[in-house]
This record gives sequence, structure tokens and C-alpha cells, in this order.
Amino acid sequence: MNIAIILAGGKGTRFGAVDAEGQAVPKQFVEVFGKPVIAYTIEVFQNHPDIDAIEIVCVEGYREHLQAIKEKYGFSKIWWITPGGRNFQESVLNGVMALEGKANEEDVVLVNFGVNPIVSQEIISDCIKVTKEKGNAISAIDFYDISGRKKNGSSVGDKDNYTAEMIDRDSVAIMRTPYGFQYGFIRDAYQEALDKGILGEIEEHTTSMLYALDKPMYFSLGSQANIKITRKEDLDFFAGYVMWKKELGQQKGKRWGLFAD
Repeated sequence: MNIAIILAGGKGTRFGAVDAEGQAVPKQFVEVFGKPVIAYTIEVFQNHPDIDAIEIVCVEGYREHLQAIKEKYGFSKIWWITPGGRNFQESVLNGVMALEGKANEEDVVLVNFGVNPIVSQEIISDCIKVTKEKGNAISAIDFYDISGRKKNGSSVGDKDNYTAEMIDRDSVAIMRTPYGFQYGFIRDAYQEALDKGILGEIEEHTTSMLYALDKPMYFSLGSQANIKITRKEDLDFFAGYVMWKKELGQQKGKRWGLFAD
């Protein structure tokens, strides 16, 4: 079985979206052309022929909202809705451990951000393929931009920050979701990290945990377009992408990954 874990556990307070009452709205539930971002993401996995089941790791207070999205768009592959954690790492941990007794050791589990809606069918297929061959996979692309190492860890918006050291871009891979694991591998990795007490000491990401455990991640197909919606301009990019894909699909009579038949 191939299972997608879609992460919708973040509160996204830095994004700044609010509803009509002025309450903060997690960015995965922000609407683009009347449809929540999370619905676009789920749809890609719902439409993929090799995905058998979907688990959503959901932020507190949005379970009923997510259930309504499931019913509205006919997302029949959503089998489980699991509570999110206090941070990214804990949300993935919750999602993985909630599959104990439901997933087999050899089952493929793909983890994808709810705010990575431009993931393609080809990316999903290759992530499954590499995971079956290597035990894990992470969607990645080569690094093309000129870049420098920051003098300190603050943002480039810090006027006292600067760079005085170039980074060899040939040595860098840009990694995005989805990433895939055989279920037994990722469950045991998290259990090992828990036993060693390292989860609170490392950057809050699954890849950071695997690095700390000296476990390599194997690359699968990625895309420059497969951005994570983090800032408002990312949402503008995605809205333009939706319009462009829809227009292209209408012109050529093709079915695109983001749209149901």
C-alpha cells in the first residue's frame, strides 16, 4: 500500500491571513479562487492511481473544516485525520505513529506539506519508485542560484548581516516534499530518535533527524516550480499557476494534475 501523509498541522501565524472576523487563518486553509490550498494538494494525491490512502495531520480546531473539505470535493482516499503537534517534527511523528497497526513494514509512506500544492503526478511516481528501491527518497533539484553564506543566522533583512563567502552550488541539493519512506524504516527511525532524546536538540525537520542518526536520504525527481507557500508572494505565484494551468488545459484539451476530470 502507498500512503500519503499530508501535513496541515501548522498555524501559519507569520503568514498573516485572517478571516472576516479578524481571526488568523492557517495558510493551508487560505482560499485561492474559492478553493482552499490544502484541497489543491489533496487533489493531486487523490487523483494519483498509485496512492491508496491519505492521512491528514490537522491543526487543532480545523478537523470539522477539513471533514467538510473532504465531503465537498469527494476525497475518498482520506482514511484518517490525525491531530497535529506543537511543531513540524511532532506533527510528522504523530502521523507516522498513528499508522502503527494500519500500515505494513514494506508500505510506502509519502510525506507532503499541505502548502506544497504544485507537486506533480510524475514527482509522486518517482518518489514511490525510489523509496521502493532504496528504502527512502526525497524530491530534490540541483541548486542553480548564486548564493553566499550569511555571516550570522538572522534574516537578510537584518542590515548588519552580510556575506563574505560563496557557496559551491554544485555541492548543494534543494530538497522539497514529498519525501518517502518504507513505513518500518521511518517508524523505527523516529523510535530511535525518541530513545536517544535528540528530537528536542535538532532542527525541527525529519531530514534533520535522519542526518543526526547518520541515515542518508536518496534523491527523487523534483521541480523548480514545486514551491512551499510560505509568503504572500508565494500565494500570488500559485494563483497565477492555477490560472495558467487551467487556461493551458482548456486550450489543449488536456487534464492537468491539479484538476479533476
